Amino acid sequence: MSNTNKLKIINDPVHGFIKIPFEIIFDVIEHSYFQRLRRISQTGLLNLIFPGATHTRFHHALGAMHLMFTALETLKLKGIEISKDEEKSALLAILLHDIGHGPFSHALENMLMDDWHHEKLSLLLMNKMNAEFSGELSMAIEMFQGKYHRKFFNQLISSQLDVDRLDYLKRDSFYTGVSEGNVNTQRIISMMNVSEDELVIDAKGIYSIENFLTARMFMYWQVYYHKTSVLAEHLLIKILDRAKFLISEGKDLPASENLQYFLHKNHFESATQEDIQRFTELDDNDLIQAMKFWTKNEDLILSYLCTCVIRREFPKTIISSRPFDPEFIKEKIEHTNRKFNITNGAKLVDEISRSLLPYNREIQPIYLLQKNGEKITLENSENQILSSYINQLNTKYILSFPREI
Repeated sequence: MSNTNKLKIINDPVHGFIKIPFEIIFDVIEHSYFQRLRRISQTGLLNLIFPGATHTRFHHALGAMHLMFTALETLKLKGIEISKDEEKSALLAILLHDIGHGPFSHALENMLMDDWHHEKLSLLLMNKMNAEFSGELSMAIEMFQGKYHRKFFNQLISSQLDVDRLDYLKRDSFYTGVSEGNVNTQRIISMMNVSEDELVIDAKGIYSIENFLTARMFMYWQVYYHKTSVLAEHLLIKILDRAKFLISEGKDLPASENLQYFLHKNHFESATQEDIQRFTELDDNDLIQAMKFWTKNEDLILSYLCTCVIRREFPKTIISSRPFDPEFIKEKIEHTNRKFNITNGAKLVDEISRSLLPYNREIQPIYLLQKNGEKITLENSENQILSSYINQLNTKYILSFPREI
């Protein structure tokens, strides 16, 4: 029997001291699948724009778990009955919610294993870990999938107001230095409540919620959808797409063994044991190493794209609130192809778009709990200031082309 004290305290720069209240949580954190998150960037290549943004999915998962613990303690103080098993399972579910993220987080989500999004991979890995831990994650998996009979647990994990968003906004604001995202997580959590097994917010917390929604909106447009950030993410996708194309043409590209596996394989209808093993050994370092090699590749397109990222010599970008004129794009493409002597149809000119709906009042709206026990949606509160104005979809367009043009 091990004498290891597993009820540790972790010092986090954003939230302060984070407690590990159950031994199984320590064991899960120690697992190789979770430790891999130390080598997966939380914000992709955002550190090329905001130098401090070098934090990882590992940081974020621990922070989200801490906020879940705080939220459950708040609900218990308000008379909501939560068993030890439910508490442990909710903490495990949020701890593992991003376990399926691949290199550079969202950027390459559809490139490595077709349509295997990180939620699907997270569930697959959670089930594998559950077998290893003799079924201790079963309730956590139910909560993660939204199958647990008490709906508010899943809403704390994934909704328009969940502890995942609360952590990444505060954390990303801290590491980027963009103060607009620095939401008051403690105030928001203190306003959380449960009515008919659904997560609600005490009515007096309405302005904290509106501040949260607008902070998230500003973080998206100022940070996540910053034109250079969007471009860097797009370049990663183009690099992997070009590499897979060249390999399909019989070209040999230097890369780590695990990355080679995914560059050569194209069909992942059902993940095999080897697929899973390879994926859980892949991280940001594999991609960075490959891009460094490929800057010297004989293929002009691949070497150009990799040089853009590795040397931070990004293409020029123009941003617009409307789609660009097709004739303008065509002119840029023709000019680029002449300049780089491209004749095979490959292009270095791209129109990229990003859309954001700050608050969706149709899907999982946020409910306020009034003193008389009635629930009303956020935008229908007579005290709301912004909620009825931030439910419009907004789209921005970015045109990128070589600086030489």
